[in-house]
Amino acid sequence: MDWFKRKDKNIQTDQRKEMPEGVWIKVPTTGETVHRREVEDNLWVDPLSGYHFRIGSEEYFSFLFDDGTFDEIGQEIVPADPLNFEDRKKYSDRLKEYQEKTGHSDAVRVGIGKMNDLDVVIACMDFDFIGGSMGSVVGERLAMAIDHARENKMPLIIISQSGGARMMESVLSLMQMAKTSAKLAQLEEEGVPYISVMTNPTTGGVTASFAMLGDFNIAEPEALIGFAGPRVIRQTIGRDLPDGFQRSEYLLEHGFLDFITPRNQMKPELTKLLKILLHKYEE
Repeated sequence: MDWFKRKDKNIQTDQRKEMPEGVWIKVPTTGETVHRREVEDNLWVDPLSGYHFRIGSEEYFSFLFDDGTFDEIGQEIVPADPLNFEDRKKYSDRLKEYQEKTGHSDAVRVGIGKMNDLDVVIACMDFDFIGGSMGSVVGERLAMAIDHARENKMPLIIISQSGGARMMESVLSLMQMAKTSAKLAQLEEEGVPYISVMTNPTTGGVTASFAMLGDFNIAEPEALIGFAGPRVIRQTIGRDLPDGFQRSEYLLEHGFLDFITPRNQMKPELTKLLKILLHKYEE
């Protein structure tokens, strides 16, 4: 049987192949398209340009914890709507929407497991949940993570990606800045290491509290890190900002970061750093 048939003046194949959606991904910085599988195999980093696609707790936990295995804590703490807040929609409805959309109950998850055989507590934020905004649940889960690390003398890693405090909870959200900072002060008193990992973006009240309080503050390449955004700062001071302003490389140059770690080097670099802090490192 012929592989094509003629209909009017057009040649049509017997079977039309459809390209599955999401097979190719466009790289924002270069405009090039890459195969999704190639990006995923490289920990969601473009192999050519090094562009780091934004990922969440599920992906970070999968490659930081040995075999992707961990125990999760804090999931029983769920958000409420104490202020009965409503803008374009009710806050309670927005919470349900994002819970269904993301499969997460709020914007941070806490895992306990091993990273290259080291016992660690890792808290990771999810930007897909209302912009990774910090509300009461985020603050309480982080407090639980810090307390568990302190009580069990386990190093703590917090991976931040956030647009800042959650406006729908008003002052209750802002209180989490003081709460997490105070908990980290207790962790420091016990001499338990805390490494802050900042990803794109880390802004607002998160930057103004726990994200910048690590024994070591590190970041992924080209991550946007700051309190207010560049547009707000530009309008406030009335002048243009330097090239790369508020990006990881700029902050490293100006002393706000200790170093920058590409994602595919993050696990070995974190392990080496923790072993030094725990006096277990051997060349």
